[in-house]
Amino acid sequence: MKQQITNVKISGTGSYLPETILTNKDLEKNASTNDAWIVKNIGVQERRVVTSEVTSDLAARAALNALESASLTAMDIDLIIVATSTPDRLAPSTACIVQDKIGAYNAVAFDLAAVCSGFLFAYSTAAQFISNGIYRHVLVIGADTFSKITDWTRRDCIFFGDGAGAIVLSKNDHDNGILSFRLYSDGRGKDNFTIPGGGSEYPMSQQNLDEGRRYFQMNGQEVFNTAVDVLPKAINEVLNDTGFSIKDIRMLVPHQPNINILKKTAGKLDLPFEKVMVNLHRYANTSGGTIPIVLDETYRAGKIAPGDLILFAAVGSGWTWGAALLKWI
Repeated sequence: MKQQITNVKISGTGSYLPETILTNKDLEKNASTNDAWIVKNIGVQERRVVTSEVTSDLAARAALNALESASLTAMDIDLIIVATSTPDRLAPSTACIVQDKIGAYNAVAFDLAAVCSGFLFAYSTAAQFISNGIYRHVLVIGADTFSKITDWTRRDCIFFGDGAGAIVLSKNDHDNGILSFRLYSDGRGKDNFTIPGGGSEYPMSQQNLDEGRRYFQMNGQEVFNTAVDVLPKAINEVLNDTGFSIKDIRMLVPHQPNINILKKTAGKLDLPFEKVMVNLHRYANTSGGTIPIVLDETYRAGKIAPGDLILFAAVGSGWTWGAALLKWI
């Protein structure tokens, strides 16, 4: 069934990346990997990592940039949703911490966990609160600090970086916005990407720390196989919902898993790769932050105009995945 959300627009965008740069050459010192292989197979040249900052710091900076873009103040915000899989603490929510850091004391605040699909899930959730008249301005943030849960001696340390992106969603009087969205989950894939430690299954203990359960664990081949299967299907579904073809699309703003997943997905869609917005060569995969960071950079570069049809797409742990087609207002 077509899933459409009208009378909603993105009124502001923002992003923030930490200052410290970690190159592939830096990783060669401790992990069994090399720069040439990473660039060819993953598409990453460097990533940003935090030193003293935490996830809420990145999220708050991105949020303030988005508020400035939207010409709003923090007190104008009715709801804050933070999509993250690296929260500051198990409790309270990172969204509540961000609310306090930016002074958005009129806002309801909660976190949403869908890993790399988190921003897409949060965006779709927030838009419904606006479309049904509950709230007028919602701040949606994707933020992660995967450097905190990466074992830098393992080969898979190459994939992730830290960063945050944000959008402000606002009520508008036009009968457009999200033309269609599709979200999916399949818990049978839960062990193919997981952060096992820190919850009730493997609580914080010396044994769990010694066994490396605080680090992410990934089956890279299963991630690749799943992504190149489900992403084109989800995108084609939202196109079919709306009657548009891939030729009508101005750009695809995807989550940034690796360059070969993006190329394979574009190939299956018959989408020219120059229409795929990519920044993973500079930032790696910033998980929940990927889509809003790419969107902010693309918008501020003047590449998005009113009326443009834009696709969002993501796949993440869970499995979770989805796509959305929006008309820029």
